[in-house]
Amino acid sequence: YKRQALAAARGEKVTIACLTFGERGESAKAWREGKELDEIKGIRREEAEKAAATLGAEVVFFDAGDYPLIGTPELTDRLVALYRRARPDVVLTHPLDDPYNGDHPAAARMALDARVLAQAIGYPAEGEIIGAPPVFFFEPHQPEMCGFRPEVLLDVTEVWDTKRKAMECLAAQRHLWDYYTDLAVRRGVQLRRNAGPNLGLAHKTMAEAYMRPYPQVTEVLD
Repeated sequence: YKRQALAAARGEKVTIACLTFGERGESAKAWREGKELDEIKGIRREEAEKAAATLGAEVVFFDAGDYPLIGTPELTDRLVALYRRARPDVVLTHPLDDPYNGDHPAAARMALDARVLAQAIGYPAEGEIIGAPPVFFFEPHQPEMCGFRPEVLLDVTEVWDTKRKAMECLAAQRHLWDYYTDLAVRRGVQLRRNAGPNLGLAHKTMAEAYMRPYPQVTEVLD
């Protein structure tokens, strides 16, 4: 959410593809309270809508089910169509490894596959083909177990309050609010350490980390 908040604050369009509401795997409290499946989906949808509105982002719901999240040709077509409509400059998704939640790498695999197919002129989906937007894996809450390395550090101090408000819209994930706040402080320390001296960074810089599955392309400066 931090990268999305930063992009929205700069006037960029942000589209969130929500493949599943997390109605089975991340809604234990609601199940214990005796709520039914459709009611739980409604609760989680409302949380996601509030979080997206806080960020200034558009959210597109696929309602593809979870635990397990299974890819289908229809779901692939819908994702390719979204890529071609949104035409992203940057793609954020889960890492490809997560021993605690198989839905996360499944979503990442779908995001990567649909990105490639959206570039293929011969793939029969709606819209015009896209280029090759860079992809970043955002940090999971068990980074060591997911093989995550902080290869890219992003300063999000200016939009941290928005990020926190968006997280607080997700009542089902309350246990992660403080976790990601503490993590942002640690990544901020690492950002300052790696940014070089005399950059005027705030003493308490808030940051987030990413991995890159593809090489970074840069231009030669004159």
